Amino acid sequence: MEPIKMTLSEKVKKALEHDLEVSMQDKDFASLVKRLKISKDLAMKNNSSLEDTCAELKNCSNCQGLFMCKNKLSGHVLYPSVDEDSIKFIYTPCKYQKKQDKALQEKNDSLNELKNARMKDIDTSDKNRLKLVKWLKEFYDNYEKVNALKGLYLHGSFGSGKTYLIAALLNELETKKKAITEIVYVPELLRNMKEDFSLIEDKMRYLQNVDILLLDDIGAENVTPWGRDEILGTILQYRMNNKLTTFFTSNYTIEELEAHLAVTKNAEDKVKAKRIIERIKQLTEDIELISINRRN
Repeated sequence: MEPIKMTLSEKVKKALEHDLEVSMQDKDFASLVKRLKISKDLAMKNNSSLEDTCAELKNCSNCQGLFMCKNKLSGHVLYPSVDEDSIKFIYTPCKYQKKQDKALQEKNDSLNELKNARMKDIDTSDKNRLKLVKWLKEFYDNYEKVNALKGLYLHGSFGSGKTYLIAALLNELETKKKAITEIVYVPELLRNMKEDFSLIEDKMRYLQNVDILLLDDIGAENVTPWGRDEILGTILQYRMNNKLTTFFTSNYTIEELEAHLAVTKNAEDKVKAKRIIERIKQLTEDIELISINRRN
């Protein structure tokens, strides 16, 4: 008797069944199929994509952050979504990507809030703010481009609105007195310059010369001798020599900031930290703001 020949479709099905049997020997693959509650036929048709998902999930199991991501689309997993008799594979963000996306959204929201800040919108019902608000009003009234007004070292409790209050003043000065102002988040400034040295020369020149500069959240950065001496020190020395208005916000008092900037705490670092502090003192007046956390 002659052997029965299989049709092409039967051969394909046989091959798919064999491939699925091999894949199901992997415990993680078998667990994924079981979790999805899909039929054998559906698993066979999507075997290759399911294997991709399984491989990416394995990558995720040992991952400690986006910098370690080995998946095809960084920060995402090609994950199946079952819809009746079909499967759609969608790139789903991992926990690290979600955290980064949330931080970026919060940053964008914060930037929009700062961009729209105006002195008329400042909440003056908090008595702890009255001294600061009076200072900002006097600065605005006295500001002219030819003046060499001292800026402010504004420190105090987290979320008390330090950056918003100074941004409101700077926005008014830009709109009504044509001042050129810049708000720079210090940790991001140092990180960007370290990642791309081609930025340094132009960025430094701009920050040294802009009419009014706000160095926001100084003290939140990871201190390195390079960032402290070559970047911050150089910017502050130039602005001090040329009497250019400079503002700072920080969660540290000026004394606490000096200790933070000392890095290794050896004698040389202490001297260099003190130099930064002396420049800040030359450039600013010191005001503390202790108030409610407005970010909650």
